[in-house]
Amino acid sequence: MNGGMAASSDRIIMGPLVGAIDQGTSSTRFLVFNAKTAELLSHHQVEIKQSFPKEGWVEEDPKEILQSVYECMERTCEKLTQLNIDISNIKAIGVTNQRETTLVWDKETGEPLYNAIVWLDLRTQSTVERLISKTPKRNKNHLKHKTGLPISTYFSAVKLRWLMDNVVEVHEAVLSHRAMFGTVDSWLIWCLTGGKNGGVHCTDVTNASRTMLFNIHTMDWDPELCTYFDIPMEILPKVRSSSEIYGLMKSGSLTGVPISGCLGDQSAALVGQMCFRDGQAKNTYGTGCFLLRNTGSKPVMSDHGLLTTVAYKLGRDKPACYALEGSVAIAGAVVRWLKDNLGIIQSSTEIEKLAAAVGTSYGCYFVPAFSGLYAPYWEPSARGIICGLTQFTNRNHLAFAALEAVCFQTREILDAMNQDSGIPLSELQVDGGMTSNKLLMQLQADILCIPVVKPSMPETTALGAAMAAGAAEGVSVWSLDPLDLTAVTSEKFEPQINPEESEFRYARWKKAVQKAMNWETTEPISNGNGHHN
Repeated sequence: MNGGMAASSDRIIMGPLVGAIDQGTSSTRFLVFNAKTAELLSHHQVEIKQSFPKEGWVEEDPKEILQSVYECMERTCEKLTQLNIDISNIKAIGVTNQRETTLVWDKETGEPLYNAIVWLDLRTQSTVERLISKTPKRNKNHLKHKTGLPISTYFSAVKLRWLMDNVVEVHEAVLSHRAMFGTVDSWLIWCLTGGKNGGVHCTDVTNASRTMLFNIHTMDWDPELCTYFDIPMEILPKVRSSSEIYGLMKSGSLTGVPISGCLGDQSAALVGQMCFRDGQAKNTYGTGCFLLRNTGSKPVMSDHGLLTTVAYKLGRDKPACYALEGSVAIAGAVVRWLKDNLGIIQSSTEIEKLAAAVGTSYGCYFVPAFSGLYAPYWEPSARGIICGLTQFTNRNHLAFAALEAVCFQTREILDAMNQDSGIPLSELQVDGGMTSNKLLMQLQADILCIPVVKPSMPETTALGAAMAAGAAEGVSVWSLDPLDLTAVTSEKFEPQINPEESEFRYARWKKAVQKAMNWETTEPISNGNGHHN
């Protein structure tokens, strides 16, 4: 383009483009990719408010979530137009989302009946303890043969049960057949495809597999599981594949564009990292930390505290692929906590400078079990703990310990993964917001004693959703043929400390984890001389 602004007739000619809505726990993004080169052309991001109405409760406003999606889409379209890119080239939209987060809305008014209960939320802890105590041998894995999941506060069924039991509006809407349940993907797709005026009520297999109501073998809602949690099947969305046309956008600049991809965020990252073969794995550092390893067309059950989950099903007639997952509740969230709750940093990027200034935690260990401990322990009664403090400890050491905590938690789930599969990973593919922290990436390599490989385009979650949408039948602008997938440039972090030191620090971490356990129990607590208070 020469001289001034190009006229609209000089719009850059591009092949087909695909958009991706990435609705995460802490922010919403809309990103637009070139379907032929996978290049990111433009994006916009909006932070989401989290509310903590009571200790352990975490909620978000469904309308704010929806509004943030519209805002990100419109802003991105404006940015593309400024770049002289014609938005009519956007041929499809994919959706990827924070998983398990639970919503109920009224299908006649389109109004949410309560806030979204976020996956991290702990209000269902007593329900979970009661359910486990009713199983033969108090076994938290009582439903695992069907769901691949332990009975935990993490998954949607117990949150939905809480809403039906404790929110009058939800209870009444269920009785009068007006209630719709969904995870974030279902809420967004229903609203974007028309809402109360013909919106499509659906979810995909990956999101459905996180509810505890879905049978990962039959690949559908399970009547026995619904009876177990006493949830009427009529409120559930229809389960579809991760790559097919669900419906069309009904408003905004992209009206008429098909929504044709849907994946839970961790599945989307697996696709975006091109982990299509059995044994390939990725670790995503977001609010939490999630290690997924593709196990191919068979669900593999873990003996070491990992989940069995649906990785993707890229088309109505395509086979489902499964994954083993190590889930860590608190990763990036610990940085947000240091910023919002303790005020020791003003922005999340500062933590790297703060930690680098000391280069060690100086014997301080931070177990951020704010929502109990997830994999491999599944211990809802654990709470956060900072130990090994001396008069020498300062905020720099605490910042360093927080970063180390993310790395140690990853090591625990990687160890479990290696034990389950018998074939240790020789390097770790990583992505997500926190991977821009180079100190964290180096620490991770040091603590794992294997190289850590980070793609130069870290938005793999959105990329995965775009790939699923672009490859859908009836869209077919994105080829998932391994020969057509573009090679990704990446950065590699090699371990730099000796393994003995790494093992010593890891052993200390495990000791700290034991001290975080069994803190918040609903059982009566002995006062030390055998008497109960």
